[in-house]
Amino acid sequence: MLNLVNFRSLIDIAIVSFIIYRILVLLVGTRAVQLIKGVFILALVLAAASFLQLTLLTWFLRTTLLALGLAIPIVFQPELRKMLEELGKGQFYLLKRSMSTDEAEVRVNQITGALSYLKAHKIGALLVLQQNVGLGDYTETAIPLKARITQELIISIFWKDNPLHDGAVILDKYNLIAGGCYLPLADAPEISRWYGTRHRAALGISEVSDAIVIIVSEERGDISLAVKGKLSKNIKDFQIERLLRHYFAGEQVLTGWKALSRTLSNIFWVRSVEQDAGGLVK
Repeated sequence: MLNLVNFRSLIDIAIVSFIIYRILVLLVGTRAVQLIKGVFILALVLAAASFLQLTLLTWFLRTTLLALGLAIPIVFQPELRKMLEELGKGQFYLLKRSMSTDEAEVRVNQITGALSYLKAHKIGALLVLQQNVGLGDYTETAIPLKARITQELIISIFWKDNPLHDGAVILDKYNLIAGGCYLPLADAPEISRWYGTRHRAALGISEVSDAIVIIVSEERGDISLAVKGKLSKNIKDFQIERLLRHYFAGEQVLTGWKALSRTLSNIFWVRSVEQDAGGLVK
């Protein structure tokens, strides 16, 4: 085995591993991931059926996997197109650059400034902060922006005469990705009938992804936060600032029960911040 391994083989393995890694990165967060999980489960069942010598089941599963192998390029067509576009633009990179503290602070100030203006003028808004789970299924059907995060642009998007004001804006740590995004609505019976479409859309997208959703109410002018299918109302400005600093600093925010409890304690119940704010938020 050692004689078969040489420098050329290592390069070959590295290139193939890199290609597989990039394909998986593109697929993470899309509905294609569910198909991959299903294929993996079928493969495990096939291995078990073959080991147990279940002839009919083995034949059926092999035929099914063969059919899926022919259908996968069609199902994954958007992801394959995106991968080829990135390759053509020279963006087929391994790791994203890290964001400096100054860059993160600029983005925090731009978003908090926009939220303050929207609150003061009771302009409804819906900001979706994308995390690990990609939201390509919702941005591909919206208006692409790929614009720098600025206070003026966010305000103008949600201005009442703007054609995009009724939809959501999806952004990541670097850009406003798309505007006029229509999100899945939460229809759980326990949701209060007083919640409007924005709040239901915020809950809906937070149920199917790890996104952090900020809602500005058009009727009351207050800010709510939707995470993991849960809605927190009357979020204070200092809480939003701390949340955004966590987000843009490159840390994983609200992506599990342990992380959820730890981040909530840092954001909502830190004593020094509580004293500055004048009380504990319930």
